[in-house]
Amino acid sequence: MKKRKMTVVVNQVKKEEEDLLDIEFWLSRPASERIAEVTRLRKAYYTWLLGSYPQHLEKVITKRKNVI
Repeated sequence: MKKRKMTVVVNQVKKEEEDLLDIEFWLSRPASERIAEVTRLRKAYYTWLLGSYPQHLEKVITKRKNVI
């Protein structure tokens, strides 16, 4: 992943191109690696926000109403 970030910094890629490159990069990775990265980011966020990672996360269900 560090190599990917270095490529973006060195080449000064436009935001739109960077987004597409990031999407292609993550889609090329195995699902287990993507899940591990999402888990790492989630733990980092909650630790930053709350000071520690909660032992249980509340399940939130959102329903959309079809408004015509």
